Amino acid sequence: MNIKNVTIAGAGVLGSQIAWQTAFHGFNVSVYDVFDKGLEGGKDFHKKFAELFKATRGATQKQIDDTFSRLTYTTNLEEAVKNADLVSESVPEKLEIKKSFYNELAKFAPKKTIFTSNSSTMLPSMYAHETGRPEKFLALHFANPVWDANVGEVMMHAGTDKQYFDIVLKFAKDIGMIPIPILKEQPGYVLNSLLVPLITAGKHLFFNGVSDVESIDKVWMISTGSKFGPFGVMDMIGMETIYNVGLMQGQKMNNQEMIDIANKIKEDYIDKGKTGAASGEGFYKYPNPAYKEPNFLS
Repeated sequence: MNIKNVTIAGAGVLGSQIAWQTAFHGFNVSVYDVFDKGLEGGKDFHKKFAELFKATRGATQKQIDDTFSRLTYTTNLEEAVKNADLVSESVPEKLEIKKSFYNELAKFAPKKTIFTSNSSTMLPSMYAHETGRPEKFLALHFANPVWDANVGEVMMHAGTDKQYFDIVLKFAKDIGMIPIPILKEQPGYVLNSLLVPLITAGKHLFFNGVSDVESIDKVWMISTGSKFGPFGVMDMIGMETIYNVGLMQGQKMNNQEMIDIANKIKEDYIDKGKTGAASGEGFYKYPNPAYKEPNFLS
């Protein structure tokens, strides 16, 4: 199967990056979001990515123009997937939203279409039934930012046909990712199995008054050589996802502290418009967060 036409469902922080990266590498990309506001946000992201690619990645104006020519935007799901060879889903990290989306997607997508989920915490088997084509459904998970943390984690579930696993591995490579094959379901894949405990520990240290945001990030960055600490990472991911994942983990583990921290993030950050790097403020202020200052680690 030759993939040419790709639909990205969700124009948020990661969805917009996946769409840009895919179009930049020569694929026709239809960006779908349920809200006009979401699409407008995605378009704004793409304008910023164009300038970023010219400034830091040596992209020519022709490459940028060609990328934009391959991008279309719609709030009509049927229109978005009418020619899709592959769908990459980045809708909110709530199981009922995922299930509802796939029930709708199954009504409109051609039989040829492969469905992939970019969920960072949920397993494909949790909503494979809703796809109507479990053999053509699997996870393709991206890190943030896509073009720098360029791993594409490809994870099958028990019902995935191996031929589609291989196709998606090739697709990940074709859009500039380093494919990471995951042969059986693992909550958190590889990346988040390593990252989530770090973020959880960072939240515990800060919200329990053990230390402050900058000090926690400094310790991690100095000790490991990482570009980011846990709070810089959370800003990139976005507070909505951090809240949803933290709340879900707390409820699943019956851990009241995790639930309380999730609610604190909602009250102190999300409800005040501080939703992360994309909004201009989270734990840090953007576009020039303190952790990028030359003397931050001194």
